[in-house]
Amino acid sequence: MNILVLCTGNSCRSQIAEGYLKHFAKEKATIYSAGVETHGVNPKAITIMADDAIDISDHTSNHLDEYLDISFDYILTVCDNAKERCPFFPGKAERLHFNFFDPSKVKGTEEEIHAAFTKTRNQIKEYCQDFVEKHISKVTSI
Repeated sequence: MNILVLCTGNSCRSQIAEGYLKHFAKEKATIYSAGVETHGVNPKAITIMADDAIDISDHTSNHLDEYLDISFDYILTVCDNAKERCPFFPGKAERLHFNFFDPSKVKGTEEEIHAAFTKTRNQIKEYCQDFVEKHISKVTSI
């Protein structure tokens, strides 16, 4: 099973989702993430995931064009901008969407920024765990 997570810049929310989907799905799925642009992996995303014992420090920021030849079972958009800018992707993948708040846009103290990243990370973690339970675990347990 192939899953693609799409975001605007493939720097934060999609990277967090890729980390959690890999963690929860294990070998039951191959997880990719990409953006409609590439902005590099956000260091704060790496740090906030490390706080939850998930290492995404080796992730790269990829453009969705790199994956046009892969047949995906699911495409998950994690921000409205990616959903709007990527209305079509070849194949028969089921598309799911949830617009997560972008913590990289927060201005304020380090504590306020960390709190925003923590909140978004926790929401994405819950979403990914639920997705794996509903869409991957049930398929592979047949």
